[in-house]
Amino acid sequence: MQITIDLPDELVRHFNCDRLSRDILEALVVQAYQAEKITSAEVGRILDLNSRWAVDVFLKQHNADLHYDESDLESDRKTLHQLRKTLI
Repeated sequence: MQITIDLPDELVRHFNCDRLSRDILEALVVQAYQAEKITSAEVGRILDLNSRWAVDVFLKQHNADLHYDESDLESDRKTLHQLRKTLI
């Protein structure tokens, strides 16, 4: 989708016009992630980041805390335990 917006010159002069579209996209993605409207996987797909690690770096650079709680940790622990069983 293409959207046209009017931005005040006073604001635009603080940005590199060649990157302005990307900067706006990244800001919107960070805001949507922080509001839990999109997942980290969606962040990667939208921004064409090639790995989970690249997504983590991007989010850290933008001070967006990862959505990872105790239930996620427990789920990861169970998965690791199951993987260990299959290797033994």
